Amino acid sequence: MSSEPRPFVKLLFGIWKLFSTLMLVAVNLVFLAIVVAIVLALLPESPPDVPKRAALVVAPGGRLVEQLSGDPVERAVNRLLGRQPSETLLKDVVDGIEAATDDDRIEAMLLDLDRFGGAGLSKIQEVRRAILGFKEAGKTVIAAADYYGQGQYHVASTADEIFVRRDGGVVIQGFGAYRRYYKEGLDRFGIDVNVFRVGEYKSYTEPYERDDMSPEAREANLDWLGDLWQAYLDDVAAGRGLEVEELAGIIENLDRRALEARGDLARVALDAGLVDTIGFQDHVRDRMIELVGEDEDAHSFKQIDLGRYLEALDEDRFGASARGQQVGVVVARGEFLPGSQPPGLIGGDSLAGLIRDVRHDDDVKALVVRIDSPGGFAMSSENIRRELELLRGSGKPVVVSMSSVAASAGYHIAAESDEIWASPNTLTGSIGIFGMFPTFQRPLAEYLGVHTDGVGTSPWADAVRPDREMSERVRNIIQANVEFGYRQFIEDVARGRDMTPDEVDLIARGRIWSGRDALDNGLVDKLGRLDEAIASAATMAELDDDFEIRYIEEELDFSDRLVIEFLTLARRFVTPRVASAAASPHSEWLQLLARQADVLSDLLKPGGLYEYAFLEVD
Repeated sequence: MSSEPRPFVKLLFGIWKLFSTLMLVAVNLVFLAIVVAIVLALLPESPPDVPKRAALVVAPGGRLVEQLSGDPVERAVNRLLGRQPSETLLKDVVDGIEAATDDDRIEAMLLDLDRFGGAGLSKIQEVRRAILGFKEAGKTVIAAADYYGQGQYHVASTADEIFVRRDGGVVIQGFGAYRRYYKEGLDRFGIDVNVFRVGEYKSYTEPYERDDMSPEAREANLDWLGDLWQAYLDDVAAGRGLEVEELAGIIENLDRRALEARGDLARVALDAGLVDTIGFQDHVRDRMIELVGEDEDAHSFKQIDLGRYLEALDEDRFGASARGQQVGVVVARGEFLPGSQPPGLIGGDSLAGLIRDVRHDDDVKALVVRIDSPGGFAMSSENIRRELELLRGSGKPVVVSMSSVAASAGYHIAAESDEIWASPNTLTGSIGIFGMFPTFQRPLAEYLGVHTDGVGTSPWADAVRPDREMSERVRNIIQANVEFGYRQFIEDVARGRDMTPDEVDLIARGRIWSGRDALDNGLVDKLGRLDEAIASAATMAELDDDFEIRYIEEELDFSDRLVIEFLTLARRFVTPRVASAAASPHSEWLQLLARQADVLSDLLKPGGLYEYAFLEVD
């Protein structure tokens, strides 16, 4: 019998060899592509070209913030996928506009505000200052949006011309402080919320104690809200060439004007002098072509967006490669929480670690702490305050620069500084402390027939059980501890501000102050911007004019840096999807509920003391 394989078997064998060879080639090609991509990611990229005559397009997405939240790798993935950002870095916007002011290639600016989600008043005023500087250089600013809410219009009012769609409008609501109060509902279900606090103005826990705002909270809130509202009216009236009283009347009588215009809010805005042109995107495009010329390939005006413009500048704006004498800047944004936290939150360990690094870095001669926080976990703020105390003890000056909010725990760490700077419209103070622990023994028994009983070796064995009523003796201990925490807070502020504890107590008690009022009562030293605070820190450290500024952040490991570079490179070859419109008030409300649920879950941990103010960070 012949040993030759049959023709069919030989054919299968040949196909298998061909398939194996192709697979090997494919794997090698993929591996080679990955190696090439990694090499390209590690090589310095050539910056984008800026047209010789162009408009800078500033289109912030989401809210303006001092520090972007979350994981940098996740942000890079979202950019690759073309997802609309929920945050825009304030520094990016201001740096870009200021650079364009002195750039002869940039002749105009388009403010595309459709997806701008607003910001704290002081942040918007920083952007307005940069835009006004751009205009003073003789350059034209056009603002466009389908619809202008309050924050969007605050920015737009700096423009030379404001466009709005015919089915849009301008709605300025004013500032308010409204909350949901739960006392009646808690009583209805038999839930006992044990609240411990010091300070009649410390209103964070009021929703669990009553069904309306207390007279003290109403008084304090109207005070700072009035300061912010007056600043807003002054800005917008100046931008639109109106009298403040005239603008206030337009806002007050929006309902009458809307009825007279048969619901045409765009016409209401035009007749009131709030906008200049009612039109569509093609009208905006045609106007921009008049200003900077046409890009015939794109069938639009010559332009470069803010992100690519910042890349084109190719500058080390955060001081990553700084050498020699430096002023360090640490951003403290978000709630104070225990342990290490990602950007956008303040970790008691992670931020303290950054400050400790500054103390041991011989090149960093002074530190500026940029605070944007409503407060949080008291032990976390104490960890950070102690590191600032050690840093000052080492001979390095510490200067605090307050953003929109630096209250409660945010003020606690600010007091441990050589100098405090704030915006006139910063919200600060709220020097107070509280604790809170709910128990559910009544609804468990009434609705579920569940009872808790047992024995313990001391009166404290059941001290913090949510299914047992809290005893008066336990309540006395916690209240005493809260009062002790308040005294510590007062003493820390008194020492840092060169005041007596009694003097601090008069302006503390949980009360919130605007930056302007805080300057008058001694809680801050000067009103001004971050760059002024940095200059002051350099002067204190006796640095020469050629000092460098370095933002101190957690360093990414090599693998994270490699992934970010790779995703940035890949983004150049991916067409992003069309971004969605700005979030509705309902989505903002749901996001607020989610944030408050996260905060509440931390507040209800036994034994925790908290320094919070009821204020939005951004």
